[in-house]
Amino acid sequence: MRKVQKILVHELVSQEIQNFIQENELKEGDKLPSVEEMTLMFGVGRSSLREALRYLEAIDIVRVENGKGIFVRDVDTFRFSGKVKIDRERNFLLNTLDVRRALEGKSVELASKNITPAQIKELEECLEQYRILKESDKDTSQIDLAFHRYIIKASHNPILETVMESFSGLYEKFFNEPLGNKQLFDETYPYHITMFKAIAAHDTQGALVEFNKLMDCVEEKIVSF
Repeated sequence: MRKVQKILVHELVSQEIQNFIQENELKEGDKLPSVEEMTLMFGVGRSSLREALRYLEAIDIVRVENGKGIFVRDVDTFRFSGKVKIDRERNFLLNTLDVRRALEGKSVELASKNITPAQIKELEECLEQYRILKESDKDTSQIDLAFHRYIIKASHNPILETVMESFSGLYEKFFNEPLGNKQLFDETYPYHITMFKAIAAHDTQGALVEFNKLMDCVEEKIVSF
């Protein structure tokens, strides 16, 4: 297991802005979306976005002109090979995974204590849909995302739910064709089942063990891709 590093949201956002510039093949002088638009695009708060922009401005990747907008400054920064692009996305996912371990791990802990019978049934139904899609060799990314959101909701901690929602734009990168592969994390499915069983049994320790197995599997897939 990698040592967990302290990663700030604005650092992740700065990577996302750089990804956006490269993926849209923006050139020097091209205008980026507004602050308001980017907060919606990336699912983050204005303060985190502004910190990210200050960082990118400091390293000459963007320039911010008051009253005019945000512009690409150094186009040469984005002339990467395909390998470098994958390496950057891999690092982004690993950094985001550190945040997932902390926040979602707490959700799992609380869900194992607070989940209601109705929410257990919701998770059961979600896993059944997951199984059907997986056995049909269909895209499971959105049902996988729904499963994790059900667990966050089952934590019954509105502050944690709000924090996770503010993080959603980055979090969802795990479920939107990570590294160009929709099936990258298919092997994590068994851990969803074992984690659910532990949560439903109110077995906090067991739920956290299975959660960490799931996260370790995700990490292994990212590193070895």
